[in-house]
Amino acid sequence: MHKFIDWLTNKFAPAAQALFAKPYLAAVSGAMTKILPFILTGSLIYIYQIFQSFFSHVLPDLSMLLLFSFKMLGLLTAFMVAQQVMEKLDRKNYAIPAGLTAILVFLVFINPVFDETQANVTFSFGRFGPTGMFVALCAGIMVGMVFHFFAKLNILGKNETLPDFVKEWVRNILPIFTNICIATLLVLGLHIDIYQIIVNLFAPINSFAQTLPGFMLLSFLQVFFFTLGVSPWVWGAIRNPIFMVAIAANAAAVAAGDNPVHIVTYETMFTLGLLTLGGQGSPLPLVALMLKSKSKKLRQFARIVVGPAIFNISEPIMYGLPIVFNPLLMVPMWIISLLGPVLIWIIMKSGLLTIPSIVLQTGNIPAPFSSWLITQDWRAILWWCVFFLIYIFIWYPFFKVFEKKTLEEESLSLVQNEE
Repeated sequence: MHKFIDWLTNKFAPAAQALFAKPYLAAVSGAMTKILPFILTGSLIYIYQIFQSFFSHVLPDLSMLLLFSFKMLGLLTAFMVAQQVMEKLDRKNYAIPAGLTAILVFLVFINPVFDETQANVTFSFGRFGPTGMFVALCAGIMVGMVFHFFAKLNILGKNETLPDFVKEWVRNILPIFTNICIATLLVLGLHIDIYQIIVNLFAPINSFAQTLPGFMLLSFLQVFFFTLGVSPWVWGAIRNPIFMVAIAANAAAVAAGDNPVHIVTYETMFTLGLLTLGGQGSPLPLVALMLKSKSKKLRQFARIVVGPAIFNISEPIMYGLPIVFNPLLMVPMWIISLLGPVLIWIIMKSGLLTIPSIVLQTGNIPAPFSSWLITQDWRAILWWCVFFLIYIFIWYPFFKVFEKKTLEEESLSLVQNEE
């Protein structure tokens, strides 16, 4: 075990950190973080609509606001990915032009239909939203690559006769023209449905993610890397487009009078609170054990971190206890990250708990209130209690060993102080 942890610490973790720091991957991750306020705005509207359904005679219907928040995520993503690519490649003077160009390219990629006079254009509105996020990612990355290519050419870089603002115009005109030309030629010239091609390419990934092995893999990888010190936020580049497509499909199914079928969503993994009791890795049961610990040090620490844990913020205990690179406490987290998805899958597939169909992309609402809120199913509260007990049993043997070790260290420290 010591050799394994040493390898994780000195070889694997630095390599993983380096991978996630790659400009294009870091740009996508950064873009997902930047559009989070718009997702949360949509989430607030969904929460409001829940209460509005009970008081419809008093509260106005605000569902139309979703059309210009949650259902515009594709458009927002295109801008932010291209902008972030330029930021990460240290081409900040190109960031805004690249972002605006990405919006234009995205609009072409979603295949607009013009009438004979070209005075009117028709878009499929659904393509602007979460289902278009993969297309937006591709548009943003393509635009970023073209801008970066022209930036490296440094056209007019040595020309000292032209004013700087003229040189900036020329440097921007060329990549803007190239990007729009490529997109227009492919879609309007060759009549290639880029949107459908990209959606079809990513379909196997989405399909696998909606299986039990896919659910387990997504859950485990985030927790595994978190125990190595890699924040779960870096996975936003991979998980968020998958989650957004799935929850949008669930919401559409319910609106059409059907049942939601996609289990693997942000709402299930985070908001529901069954897989993240106290945050990523479910450390809240561990905090509960520490509050009753024989160790004064652990009790005091638990009182500090219990507040954040209630709001599903796990960083204080992850880095403060620490759990990161602590073999005794890493293993139960790994077990929970694999067992939790299996249990959730079984109870949802069996109809014992409603599959979430409401967009509520925040994991910081205390459970089990959030568990009921996202499912509108009172059984969610009972299941949260059951999961808490299950996770307590998983944490307990590892905690007792850790507690014993801590008590020995406290006794040794006390003896040394007396001497």
